[in-house]
Amino acid sequence: MQHKKDIPVRTLPKEFGNGIAIAKVSPDTFWEDEETTQAHRHDYHFFVLQKSGITVMEIDFKQYRTDKPTILYQSPNQVHRALKVENIEMFMLIMSNENIPADYLNILQSISPLEPLEIGLEDLDIIEKSYKLCIEFYGRTTDKLYSSSLRDSCNALIALMISMYLKYSKTAESLSRFERINRAFFLSLEQNFQNLKRPAEYAAKLNISVSYLNECVKNVSGFSVSYHIQQRVILEAKRLLYHSDKSVKEIAFELGYEDYPYFSRLFTKICGMSAKTFRSKNRD
Repeated sequence: MQHKKDIPVRTLPKEFGNGIAIAKVSPDTFWEDEETTQAHRHDYHFFVLQKSGITVMEIDFKQYRTDKPTILYQSPNQVHRALKVENIEMFMLIMSNENIPADYLNILQSISPLEPLEIGLEDLDIIEKSYKLCIEFYGRTTDKLYSSSLRDSCNALIALMISMYLKYSKTAESLSRFERINRAFFLSLEQNFQNLKRPAEYAAKLNISVSYLNECVKNVSGFSVSYHIQQRVILEAKRLLYHSDKSVKEIAFELGYEDYPYFSRLFTKICGMSAKTFRSKNRD
């Protein structure tokens, strides 16, 4: 692994000025991009259809091996890299935040992080057709409504992929009161974990009492609000320790801890080892 001062963030090249890129990917073109093997984040949303072949991906310290038709969504904050690719036939769609409707973004936030999802032949057929249609629109740059038709067709594809993920998760209408509050808490946690560390701050955002928030979250997840706040902070700390060269003190400050010794004790308590030990152990 090559390590940098911070986790590399891949941005859309300037030639994709409309914030959309879509393509069919072969094994040769995949490995031409060496950065895919180095851990990185995106500043865009990433939608993948793997039709055939084998891939092994590492996403936030978990490895996923895929050898069947599969869809995958990666949000901008996830850290990932490719470990193995063999004989793939794959389609990729990149979309900037402003090109995706707000209601789609809200759904993606509420169900993320998502794991690779194996799909059946019927779903594969319509997803592949949608990718190919979007690729056709992508090439019609002289059309007067080029940007609109491209964006709308790509969002239709995104809607299909979201729908497939939602098949395997509960809809908002079917959630209990506890489950709705639990989902709202996790959405707020993802947006605020660097600044808000106390359960009372999240309860205030949701306009409920701390005791009721704890009751809801523990009923659904089995763990307290404080547990989940700490786990989310430590995940980000692990990302930075492993994928960047920032000092432990710099990481503590970035995650909202001015009291560096407290952060060090918290990391050791959660992980069973110090932050420096975690870094050296995982880089060996």
